[in-house]
Amino acid sequence: MASSQYVIEAPEQPSLAVAGQDDRFPVRRIYCVGRNYVAHVREMGGNEERDPPIFFQKPADAIVGDNATVPYATITENFHHEMELVVALKSGGYNISEARALDHVYGYGVGLDMTRRDIQGDGKPWEIAKSFDQSCPCGPLSPVEKVGHISSGRISLTVNGETRQDSDIDLLIWKVPEIIATLSTYFELKAGDIILTGTPHGVGPVQPGDVLVGRIDGLEPLTVKIGPRPA
Repeated sequence: MASSQYVIEAPEQPSLAVAGQDDRFPVRRIYCVGRNYVAHVREMGGNEERDPPIFFQKPADAIVGDNATVPYATITENFHHEMELVVALKSGGYNISEARALDHVYGYGVGLDMTRRDIQGDGKPWEIAKSFDQSCPCGPLSPVEKVGHISSGRISLTVNGETRQDSDIDLLIWKVPEIIATLSTYFELKAGDIILTGTPHGVGPVQPGDVLVGRIDGLEPLTVKIGPRPA
């Protein structure tokens, strides 16, 4: 039987670098967790007891690699950084138990959930504020066999050398096993999925020319530059 052909050129497979390897990690879906650090919930005017963590998605081709230039997003005047721990899955399923959740993790990385803050605050769907082109910069993934499972450690972001975000992974409201288990009740998780686990306090605006450096203890750092707004 002849192989199938596409009527247009097939889109490129989004992927992430893997630390110390030439082979890359193919990205299937990007899941994100909002409101997952108490201090960030409060800085955004919420109440952690009333506003539990929530899920949303970004398109897989929103991925941007390390040392890339991210254009200042269109239709916003308040373009924000949100520093996050990235979890990459090697397998999945429905209704995964918390006890077995970490069995599905390939590795971890450093990511940014870039956000049109003024659009998010304008009552529009979160997709408009969160799920735009090049909104998901991610550094190289570190496999579990190299770094173990990440449950604590400093998470920080600098902008032009100035510390903006500085917290600890241990302060996640929903820990990684709970995130995976809960997500799997809504979606069938699969190999190639990545999860951004939420941002700590200190989110703020960026401008063209800014250089952002994100770090999490034990993982490869992420560096991106903010470019001009697309014409």
